[in-house]
Amino acid sequence: MSNTNTGGPAFPLEYFDAQLSQNRVLTGMTLRDYFAAKAMQGAIASSSDQLDFGPDLGAAWAYQVADAMLAARSAT
Repeated sequence: MSNTNTGGPAFPLEYFDAQLSQNRVLTGMTLRDYFAAKAMQGAIASSSDQLDFGPDLGAAWAYQVADAMLAARSAT
């Protein structure tokens, strides 16, 4: 099991399951995944050289950005 800070769910959805008669939560993607996707989207959309290092290193870079964003959130 990984100890990576995922930031929790990005867009949790709480709903009542009538069949089970209880509240349920759909967690979906993590905040870390959302931040990484946004970093990658920004790099691709810009005309910068951010992705000149290929998709594997580009994905690793995006998660480094996401981890930095999560660290900055917990620093305040």
